[in-house]
Amino acid sequence: MQVGEDEFDALVAEALDGIPAELTSLIDNCVVLVEPEPPADDPDLLGLYDGIPLTERDSSYTFLPPDRIFVYRGPLLRMCESAEELVEEVRITVVHEIAHHFGIDDDELHDLGYA
Repeated sequence: MQVGEDEFDALVAEALDGIPAELTSLIDNCVVLVEPEPPADDPDLLGLYDGIPLTERDSSYTFLPPDRIFVYRGPLLRMCESAEELVEEVRITVVHEIAHHFGIDDDELHDLGYA
């Protein structure tokens, strides 16, 4: 599947816009970044949350760099065969990584149908 960088970024923005405002208002000190490829040791990784989940933060959580959510363009494009499938996989990836920011682990995400 071929999609330009700007178009892919727009899909990520659309996925973020689809998250209810009640949840996005709770996201704290977190950025979403699109990268071309994941780390070499995990070439099929679609997304990654790097940070301290909200459920693990306490009063000592101050003056820290933002948590980062990475969405990896290459593996998502390689796994999808249609534009519709790409939109859905980007949405699932974004929701999955934001869930980690909220402290939801992979087992819980699997139970919810996102893993």
